[in-house]
Amino acid sequence: MKYAFIEQNACEVSIVRQCAWLGVSSSGYYDWLARRAQPREREERRAIIDEAVRIAFEAERARYGSPRLTVELNESGFAIAENTVAASLRRQGLVAKAGRKFKATTNSAHALAVAPNLLVQDFTCKAVNEKWCGDMTYLWCDEGWMYLATVIDLFSRRVIGWSLSHRMTKQLVCDAMSMAFDARDDVEGVIMHTDRGSQYCSTQFQRLLRGHGARSSMSAKGDCFDNACAESFFHSLKVEAIHGERFETRESVRAVVFEYIEVYYNRTRRHTTADNASPVKYEMAHAA
Repeated sequence: MKYAFIEQNACEVSIVRQCAWLGVSSSGYYDWLARRAQPREREERRAIIDEAVRIAFEAERARYGSPRLTVELNESGFAIAENTVAASLRRQGLVAKAGRKFKATTNSAHALAVAPNLLVQDFTCKAVNEKWCGDMTYLWCDEGWMYLATVIDLFSRRVIGWSLSHRMTKQLVCDAMSMAFDARDDVEGVIMHTDRGSQYCSTQFQRLLRGHGARSSMSAKGDCFDNACAESFFHSLKVEAIHGERFETRESVRAVVFEYIEVYYNRTRRHTTADNASPVKYEMAHAA
């Protein structure tokens, strides 16, 4: 109460004199002021943090959790720890988009020849064009199903080839494969890993690989982990761009997939396996 009285009358009577009258030290009074100011400073700091985290979270369309948001904020000049970002997200009720269980698309019940598993779940690479992987998934719109085939370079996780169609055919995977070959040079000897689907075992697809000097590799039967990187991409795509949205036409699906792959995923989205850089930036940083 004495300190509050001193503060109230500080404009009329000097603090030193009031302290002497009331039998308290001036240093004690200033310590009291400092302690009282700390909660306000913490609240102001917390408000600044929450605003920065919210802006970054919304800028990424709720696609990033605390690890990637922390990198994003630090690189933008806002120094912050991951646990502080996580606390801010919880405080504001901000939750990154959650995924659903992945379902296989291709049909492996066929009598076509199957390539050996050259990858054996070793997804590490020293440079581009060492190991690629491919797979297919399905996307729904009001006009019916759309099927997406992709080719990913495991070095940077960059999607280098993709194709969309309303039919799940061997031509779909061949179109994605052709796009990848057109995008890359020096592909002789690259391992192209897929599942055992009939589209990938087809004569047309295998001839396309051999024509460019690529080596076919296929997952063990029933082992989804053998092609985990391709499935991880589909998981990200569906969580971050598809789930919760309604698409009226196949063209609207195509537009979203194009934006996600070519604008966001390849050029902006951070990957932990790429030193928290986007695939394009990671490849540029490691270019010879």
